[in-house]
Amino acid sequence: MAVSSLSLALPQPLAPAETEAENWYALQTRSRHEKIVVQRLEERGVTTFLPVVTEVHHWSDRKKSVQVPLFRCYVFAKFAPNRSERLRVLRVDGVFGLIGARGEGAPIPDEQIDAVRGLVEGQLPWSSHPFLKIGQRVRIRSGALNGMEGILVSRNGDRTLVISVEAIQRSLAVRVEGYEVEPV
Repeated sequence: MAVSSLSLALPQPLAPAETEAENWYALQTRSRHEKIVVQRLEERGVTTFLPVVTEVHHWSDRKKSVQVPLFRCYVFAKFAPNRSERLRVLRVDGVFGLIGARGEGAPIPDEQIDAVRGLVEGQLPWSSHPFLKIGQRVRIRSGALNGMEGILVSRNGDRTLVISVEAIQRSLAVRVEGYEVEPV
C-alpha cells in the first residue's frame, strides 16, 4: 500500500508592506489657528513644522514678546502621499486644504524645509522678502539701477535682469546680485 504524502501549503507570512515615502506639504489654515492645528495633527501622529519668530507686541500698558508664525495661515506637515493620509490631515479642524494643484498638494523638498528651519533656529539676521520667481517682471529698488524694470532670469545660477525694448525686439541683460529687487 502506497502512502501518498499530501503537502499542504502553509500560508507564508506576508512581507511587510512597503511604506510610501513621506513628503512635506504646506497646509492652509484658518487665520490664527496655526498652533492649534499643529497640536491636533501631532495628536494624530503627523510630523509637523511651524516656524515661529519672536515679535515684541506693544499694548497701552505693557510690552510682551510673542511667538508668531513666520508664514501666517500655513503649517507644514509630513505624510505619505496617499488618499487615507491626505484625508487624515484634511479632516483636522482648522485646516482649509493642501497647497498645490487640484487640492492634492505639491511636495516640498526636505532641503527647503531644512533651510527655513536652520534660518529660524540659527539666530541669523534675516528679513522677509517678496517671493520672486524666474520669468517674473521686477523692478530694482536700489543703487545705480534704481527704478529699472525688466524680467528676472537665471543664467548659470546668477540672478539676471533682462531689459527689453519691445518696439525694436532687442534686449540687454544685467546681473542684479546685491540689488534690492521687488515684483512689479
